[in-house]
Amino acid sequence: MFIFDCHRIFRKGAEFIQKYMLGFLLGAYVLAGVIPDLGLWLRSTNLGSVEVLGSSIHFSLPACLLTLLLFNAGLGIEPRCLSDLVYSHGILLIGLIANLVVPLLFIGLIAISLIFWPDPIEVQYILVGLALIASMPVAGSSSAWVQNANGDLALSLGLVLGSTLLSPLTTPMVLNTVSWLTEGTFADSLHQLAESGTSLFLIVFVMVPSMAGILIRCAIRTDWMQKIKPYLKMVNSCVLIVLCYSNAAVALPKIIAQPDWDFLAVLLIIVTGLCSFGFVAGFALSRRFGADSKQRIALMFGLGMNNNGTGLVLASSVMAEFPEVLLPIIFYNLIQHLVAAGCKQWFISSAVASDQQKIRAFLCLQETNRETE
Repeated sequence: MFIFDCHRIFRKGAEFIQKYMLGFLLGAYVLAGVIPDLGLWLRSTNLGSVEVLGSSIHFSLPACLLTLLLFNAGLGIEPRCLSDLVYSHGILLIGLIANLVVPLLFIGLIAISLIFWPDPIEVQYILVGLALIASMPVAGSSSAWVQNANGDLALSLGLVLGSTLLSPLTTPMVLNTVSWLTEGTFADSLHQLAESGTSLFLIVFVMVPSMAGILIRCAIRTDWMQKIKPYLKMVNSCVLIVLCYSNAAVALPKIIAQPDWDFLAVLLIIVTGLCSFGFVAGFALSRRFGADSKQRIALMFGLGMNNNGTGLVLASSVMAEFPEVLLPIIFYNLIQHLVAAGCKQWFISSAVASDQQKIRAFLCLQETNRETE
């Protein structure tokens, strides 16, 4: 009886946090700006280090929490969905290529548009922040949005897994590419970030835990998985909130103490534009290559949502001397969920309208048949 009550409590708790996740994320950011000390302590906590291939890997608390988050994400993937990928491999390849090309095109346009911005340092903050967003794999949360919008879950999971497995190669490539649009210290920082252990970080803290979760999921019976799902959801939500709080504690106190409203306003516009550009590109590509409506949903959410938890951990550990660089990632983390919520509502409304139209057409046909008789 006690176990049943605990299971029900965790299930209700997980549903409550998922329902109000945006509010919890916003609260974490507010807390990071007002009371950053705990977050800074979490970031500074080191659980040890090891030498791998001549490089030192530091197991900071945020990196370990990221590992747990991605392991649980892999554990939640249904094996049957992976087998369905064989039917949409062409669209999957298009989506993975677009996930690299689309944000780079947007960043190039922004770099040209900001040539006359009065503060060149702020331009560098924006470009470096956008580079970190663009270099990250597709967000695991995009699959939940796709499922809620009745999209192609197999294709969505393929985009998440494919971009995650390729990230040790693609992330340095994107960082090096954007570094040509930046200057001075910022260009050097992006080059250094791309070449000094980023691939190893992604392999150890992103790719390995994700694949380990998938392999263990394949060995677990479905009925057992149903029992532990509420616990996984609760842990994932709590870990994500803690990660957002600890990493935002680096940047937000300074921004709150000395707000630059012009910079924040243009940053918000640009980050919203990048997210919207990804969703629109997903829609356009699905139309261009003849994807069905379910695949269109998966492409839109896949191109519009990035794994910002990884981006925040990576940026805050390597570029802590430039806390403003974290702001685009922090903004994007909130905005992508707002845009996703709007798209989901649009898809559902469109589906309802389509069903109503079919019903009306059927009734009109029935009425015509009766009149003919």
